Amino acid sequence: MTNYTIIVNGRSYDVTVQKKKTSADASVSPGKATTPVTAAVQPTLQAGAEGEMILAPMPGKIIEIQVRLGERVKKGQAVLIMEAMKMHNPILAANDGTISKLFVKVNDSVQSGQPLVVIGT
Repeated sequence: MTNYTIIVNGRSYDVTVQKKKTSADASVSPGKATTPVTAAVQPTLQAGAEGEMILAPMPGKIIEIQVRLGERVKKGQAVLIMEAMKMHNPILAANDGTISKLFVKVNDSVQSGQPLVVIGT
């Protein structure tokens, strides 16, 4: 089971998803999305001397940066929004801290594992 926070029309919902393997899984074909879907994505973290570096969890494009250098953030706060697979994915702070480095800007394309931001203590 995996826990997600999903934002729909500005309202936040905590959901738990359990994958059930069936033969129907292989036959489902994706449709075309007309509006962006938002889902919280758990970024990869890397601890270092400067603080905790948040790495891109998947390839995508940065569409919004919601923090500035020196800004205090709380655990679970969105620091940026990344578009991937036609979804708007908020990248969340894993811990409380201060934004000490930003490696990306709006419209940057990023690859999986690429540094996005450092949150110092």
